Amino acid sequence: MTQKLKQTYQEIIVPKLKEEFGYTNIHQVPKVVKVTVNRGLGEAHQNAKALESSLSELATITGQKPVVTRAKKAIAGFKIRKGMPVGVMVTLRSDRMYAFLDRLINLALPRIRDFRGVSPKSFDGHGNYSLGIREQLIFPEIDYDSIDQIRGMDVSIITTANTDEEGRALLKEMGMPFRGS
Repeated sequence: MTQKLKQTYQEIIVPKLKEEFGYTNIHQVPKVVKVTVNRGLGEAHQNAKALESSLSELATITGQKPVVTRAKKAIAGFKIRKGMPVGVMVTLRSDRMYAFLDRLINLALPRIRDFRGVSPKSFDGHGNYSLGIREQLIFPEIDYDSIDQIRGMDVSIITTANTDEEGRALLKEMGMPFRGS
């Protein structure tokens, strides 16, 4: 299953984008470099169990061990001191990245309640795409009974595209269900 999206990219998407944007060199064609999955945990400093469960959930979803992100500076209003755990994140590359994207696009996103597509406006100006997921239950790997609380996460897809238009074309060809298309 991991090779399906990668193979589709190499055999179908590259020639299509090459023709659409008039690239002369195969290395000009945009590709996905990495996918970062991030979950901010504001309550992690009071609740150690939240951190543990988030680590195990992200490891289950992505197939890779997450790292704990810590506060860079103290913020008195949030009762956070420097070095406290404030979230967990995973950076996926190559085969794991393609496997995760495949599961996200074909399994997880269609399971969202009242899903009409992802926003085509969430690009950053350089062809990178970010989307927020409200609950971890949309991933089939997560067992409903084993979670203690519903938490969301942010998924950023980093590409080599120079413009949002190129990034949108790349993700659309990969099967990303954009709204209104």
